[in-house]
Amino acid sequence: MLTKLLRTLAVVMFSAALAPAGDGHSVLVIINDNSSLSRSIGDYYARRRSIPQDHLCHIRTSQDETASRDQYNRQIAAPISAFLRNGGLVESVLYIVTTMGVPLKIQGSGNVDGDQAAVDSELTLLYLDMKRGVPHVLKGSLPNPFFGKKDAAFTHPQFPIYLVTRLAAYDFEGVKAIIDKSLQAVNKGKFVIDEKDSGENSADAWLHNAAVFLPQDRVVLDTSTKVLYDLSDVIGYAGWGSNDTNRHRRFLGFHWLPGAIATEFVSTNARTFKKPPESWNLGSDWTTPAGLFAGSPQTMTADYLLEGATGASGHVEEPYLIQTPHPELLLPAYYKGRNLAESYYLAIRSLSWQNIVVGDPLCSLGKP
Repeated sequence: MLTKLLRTLAVVMFSAALAPAGDGHSVLVIINDNSSLSRSIGDYYARRRSIPQDHLCHIRTSQDETASRDQYNRQIAAPISAFLRNGGLVESVLYIVTTMGVPLKIQGSGNVDGDQAAVDSELTLLYLDMKRGVPHVLKGSLPNPFFGKKDAAFTHPQFPIYLVTRLAAYDFEGVKAIIDKSLQAVNKGKFVIDEKDSGENSADAWLHNAAVFLPQDRVVLDTSTKVLYDLSDVIGYAGWGSNDTNRHRRFLGFHWLPGAIATEFVSTNARTFKKPPESWNLGSDWTTPAGLFAGSPQTMTADYLLEGATGASGHVEEPYLIQTPHPELLLPAYYKGRNLAESYYLAIRSLSWQNIVVGDPLCSLGKP
């Protein structure tokens, strides 16, 4: 009896050692204790994904969406780094999840050499900073070492970064829906790819290649000037958003399946997670006040989540086209079973930049 028990125990221990990195032990959740919303989201996600309590990092910082660089350094980056070191989690944590109520962006100068950035994109480099013992350069962006590594497992120390996603929507119910749907994801449905046919070349080529790299019976591809609306059973979307001048509707009217993701070539879609009034629609230009919300006429990342998507990418400020997610990398990776975090970061060229990824990093469609 004892021998049998020992054998059983050995099998359990061996299986645990081989457990994939995509479980709750690979995730660190960031909770702003000054925000009741952040606490509620962190607690709900931890329960639903079985995140260990010692992987919940509590910080105290502003609830505002914008933080100063000093606030980021002292109240966000420093306590998270200390938590990882003190808990012996630097290597085992692969994914960091920020929660709504944690600042979204860092103040700074704009343009390609500026130092403004998304909080989440800066947090990706905590691993590198801790290993080197010096902070990374702030001006401009830094190359993402995981970009385009389609066949590589995401591990430390091979890739000296964390993959950071955010649990955010217009309200707590919206975030709960994201979490719940991530657990219901199944590999079925259509990948909708909407080119602009504008002669703007490179990005339309990325969209076209995304369609080529996916099974044709799983793709809806439009190469005309029309905008695709009101489609059913959507599991992935890539397009131009409001940068397609033929798009005049705030919502696409899609029926999104659990696990569905979205990406678009739009500069300011993650500028805020405050909800626009119901009467607001996309603006036609940047000079007409009625068409602006939070200073921009462009589509909103959170609108895709409100409509039913489970994950989406966005930009807190101008990223420049080349540094938006590449759909020809993102969509095939997700289709083949990569989790949400790895799929998006495979497709994002630069870090310490304007990009964010919204969703549960562990969300996966599974193998086709």
